[in-house]
Amino acid sequence: MPTSISPACLLQELIRFDTTNPPGNEAACIGHLDGVLRTTGITTTLLAKDPDRPNLIARLPGAGHAPPLLLQGHVDVVTTVGQTWTHPPFAGIERDGYIWGRGALDMKSGVTMMTCALLQLKAAGITPRGDVILCALSDEEAGGRYGARYLVEEHPEQFAGVKHALGELGGFPMSIGGVRFYPIQVAEKVQCALRLTLRGPAGHGSMPIRGGAMARLGRVLRALDRRPLPTHITPVAQTMLAGMAAATRSPVRQVLRLLLSPRLSSAVIAGLGARLDMVAPLLRNTVSPTIVRGGAAINVIPGEITLDLDGRMLPGVAVEQMVAEVRAIVGRDVTIDVLHADPSATAAPDWSQFAMLANILRELDPDGVPLPYLLPGVSDARFFRRLGIQTYGFTPMNLPADFNFRATIHAADERIPVAALDFGTRAIRSVLERYGT
Repeated sequence: MPTSISPACLLQELIRFDTTNPPGNEAACIGHLDGVLRTTGITTTLLAKDPDRPNLIARLPGAGHAPPLLLQGHVDVVTTVGQTWTHPPFAGIERDGYIWGRGALDMKSGVTMMTCALLQLKAAGITPRGDVILCALSDEEAGGRYGARYLVEEHPEQFAGVKHALGELGGFPMSIGGVRFYPIQVAEKVQCALRLTLRGPAGHGSMPIRGGAMARLGRVLRALDRRPLPTHITPVAQTMLAGMAAATRSPVRQVLRLLLSPRLSSAVIAGLGARLDMVAPLLRNTVSPTIVRGGAAINVIPGEITLDLDGRMLPGVAVEQMVAEVRAIVGRDVTIDVLHADPSATAAPDWSQFAMLANILRELDPDGVPLPYLLPGVSDARFFRRLGIQTYGFTPMNLPADFNFRATIHAADERIPVAALDFGTRAIRSVLERYGT
């Protein structure tokens, strides 16, 4: 395999492996990457909890003048079931300047950028100041049990000395007030899965019961739909909004400044609704009802119903606070159980590499404004954080102004411009050349 493989070609090859999770079956895709890297003389290691779901670790030795830098990304993808695609989702077709297919954005493109940047560095004979470790992971989309979590728990020695990493999700442009911002993720929420149990009298279906468990379910769902949880201005969100305000003009600037007030932010979000859907989740804990269970027979009124909530907590929030905020909405006659909660990120982010990443984006797009970003979801960064590794979401894409990133990721017709793929590869190569200087 030549070292000059283009990012577009490599991404097409990776998309053609169906790594839909579940079940994942990432072995063939990981094996292909392994072959690409080993052919160039880069040392690789495969580690797996399940042979069908391996993880690849490749290392390019550095000069020993800086700590190792980790590049981490996943090759598993979400389902395409129930979606209608213009081109087959696993064909990796290039049309109209785009690469089409599942994973084109999340995140085989990111793995491609990282791999090609590493290959270009080696082909140019450049020795980085510290080792560069490329980690291609399985199972991010379903919790990381076979991927990042497994490596962190069972093979932490692979990441000895690492302080910083690049991963998803950041560097995609978003337009606010006519300004193109490039968010760089420095922190993320953590997951807190809750189960609400509602009880009432059971009975025969022919004898209706008023105010039973079903009626309570309706009231709870309505309350959750109408009453968001309280707002909290975390340091990362504050820095992000302040940066946006500084770069925009009124009235957008004024709205962004109002969001920085804990006393006014809830009213501003309520008043502007969908126009703040990118920002609102960054200012509060959230819960989304996802699973309802109740009833076993058509002629039996159930006496118990459970409602599962996908909760996401802001950094520094304790589980007890999350439960109390939900309790204030659903009432005291509802049982709340915590099904799962990730450890809260209590430490402040390590900002030491942010300026370098921001400068690289400014050089590649002088009209863009880099900003710190709090991810409203979760990524594999939460596992590497356990080892003291700060992940920066940095897979840059200079997407066209009319390209809706949020509506395309995980959706039908997922695709990425070839030019954006090249843009991201250049950005990551610049990081590899500058890290530790």
